[in-house]
Amino acid sequence: MSLIQESKPEFDRTVEFLETELHGIRSGRAHASLVEDVSVEAYDGHMPMKNIASISVPDPKTIQIEPWDKDLAKAVEKALIVADLGMQPNVAGAIIRLSMPPMTEENRQRQVKQVHEKAEQAKIRIRNLRESVRDSIQKKEKAKEISEDEKYRLQDDLDKLVKEYNERIESLAERKEQEVLTV
Repeated sequence: MSLIQESKPEFDRTVEFLETELHGIRSGRAHASLVEDVSVEAYDGHMPMKNIASISVPDPKTIQIEPWDKDLAKAVEKALIVADLGMQPNVAGAIIRLSMPPMTEENRQRQVKQVHEKAEQAKIRIRNLRESVRDSIQKKEKAKEISEDEKYRLQDDLDKLVKEYNERIESLAERKEQEVLTV
């Protein structure tokens, strides 16, 4: 297996991490990913919300959380307050509802800036991965494990791969930016 193929899972993980990060950025629409990773103090430890409750989105402005263990409703409410999501939890029995306040233009611009920062962090990670693979290619050539022609072919393949992943990052960022700016 070539160095390029061996490094591909790292590139994939970078893009997957960016997707996860972008899901957590508020866009004016309610979606479960805003709360599913909120840490809740439960059962003598901390657990992500998605492991202790069902999370649904009954309408575009509301997130509904129903803990499987009704005794955890207060802990879920506390975790949501601590998470400071910009929404006040409304508890009705064991069901917690979060209503999304309308986003101001200032909030939208702040979210867009955050999208760009996260995309730039992903690009930096891709760049660092590229340098690491490029160094490995150089070392293999110096150790006479690959020919000079093979080195240049691998570097070209690496550059194509990096370009492809940077385009995917840009595409994800643009899509999220449009989602945030859509009123």
